[in-house]
Amino acid sequence: MAFGWIDEQAELRYRAGLVRTLRPRPADSPLLDLASNDYLGLARHPEVTEGAARAARTWGGGSTGSRLVTGTTELHGELERELADFCGFEAALVFSSGYAANLAAVTALAPHGSLIVSDAGNHASLIDGCRLARGTTQVVAHADPDAVRKALGTHAGQAVAVSDTVFSVDGDVAPLAALAGACREHGAGLVVDDAHGLGVLGDGGRGAPFAAGLAGAADVVVTVTLSKSLGSQGGAVLGPARVIDHLVNAARTFIFDTGLAPAAAGAALAALRLLRREPHRAARARAVAGDLHARLTAAGLEAVRPDAAVVSVRAPSPEQAVRWAADCRAAGLAVGCFRPPSVPDGISRLRLTARADLTEAQIERAVRVIDGARP
Repeated sequence: MAFGWIDEQAELRYRAGLVRTLRPRPADSPLLDLASNDYLGLARHPEVTEGAARAARTWGGGSTGSRLVTGTTELHGELERELADFCGFEAALVFSSGYAANLAAVTALAPHGSLIVSDAGNHASLIDGCRLARGTTQVVAHADPDAVRKALGTHAGQAVAVSDTVFSVDGDVAPLAALAGACREHGAGLVVDDAHGLGVLGDGGRGAPFAAGLAGAADVVVTVTLSKSLGSQGGAVLGPARVIDHLVNAARTFIFDTGLAPAAAGAALAALRLLRREPHRAARARAVAGDLHARLTAAGLEAVRPDAAVVSVRAPSPEQAVRWAADCRAAGLAVGCFRPPSVPDGISRLRLTARADLTEAQIERAVRVIDGARP
């Protein structure tokens, strides 16, 4: 029977406690949100929603085509210029999602005959980019510049190292300066995904590459998402102008995909301008993460020390992680639940978002609920 194997896979997932379900949320959810990626609390900010509405009224509901046909508006160009300037890079290119941006950067910068050195903890979008690229991929130990150096030493041709800046599971930051040093020893490029760093790390939230002194480097390319700290939708690639020009001509997820909707571009631009005016939001997100970690560990929970705004709390098993998250939800708190295969180390955990707009009372309540619902 066609697709009969799906039933077998479903049964295996059920037995392993790994069944995933969609849970639509209402517009006025009563839950305290520590599950989303809205790090700066901007998704519902009046300036951001008005930016989206104004763009939709001006440019319409959709971009109407690919970026190379009708999908590029003046608004897209404005966003790209301001995003590149804010993060310290020569140019930027906006995509319909951060996932598409990562696929573009990896596939277009790793042609046939090249070597891709990929961190073992990388996000699925970088992993898929490596799979689709025509180069050969070598996966190396997590956050290990020496392993990157050793891998690059085995290849005489074009090469690129690929890494998250802030890893989405435990929230640890990659040793970016050391990675760049290892790449430069071998003339390799460095591509990093700053999805969880933009808006949180660096001066005023300019990102992890800026904090590491790599902004504007000729051998560094950065991808970002507009859907986390900027509270919108979409992604972008930042880097030297010649790299961006190359992506316009070679990146399939740019050439053949419909452009980012104007409303999303307008919201992201409004959020970026707001962050420029209120740079303290980045420091506040980091402070909330540190406070959450301190209180959770004081309660005897195994929480990973955060380098940015992700706080990870280990769970005994996938089944208990699911039950823990469900009990938190029943008590009015939404938390993320990460289980295999989403976690590279196979360890299930709750994943908490340290939002800049959380109050002291909300932080205390969140810790109390998580502690009280522990398996």
